[in-house]
Amino acid sequence: MIPGSPLVVAAAAAVVLLVLLAVVTRVRGSSSEARESERAHEAAQERDPPVEIGETYEFGVTELTDHHSGSEVAVGKVEGFVVFTEDVPNDIGKGDVIRAKVLSFNEGRTSADATFVTKA
Repeated sequence: MIPGSPLVVAAAAAVVLLVLLAVVTRVRGSSSEARESERAHEAAQERDPPVEIGETYEFGVTELTDHHSGSEVAVGKVEGFVVFTEDVPNDIGKGDVIRAKVLSFNEGRTSADATFVTKA
């Protein structure tokens, strides 16, 4: 192939088109995920929490993350409701089942903060 020939230009254009298509698909997918997350958040605001302050619940740890409190917390769900659990021992990891006592709700009552009780 000769640089600048119609065949080289067409091949380059095809590569650029494929890259643009991949970028658009990725961005559109992210927007879809963001919209779904927003819908779930709105639905959570409209329902009563399935947990009560002072009660203990058992659930699986879906992830460990840094919380606004500045410490690492275990994240899990009770009937789809997010519970952030503090004071989790170092040997707890993703997939472990724990018991935690609910201490408070966040603003909007779409999640709760809890403290670790025991590994189930």
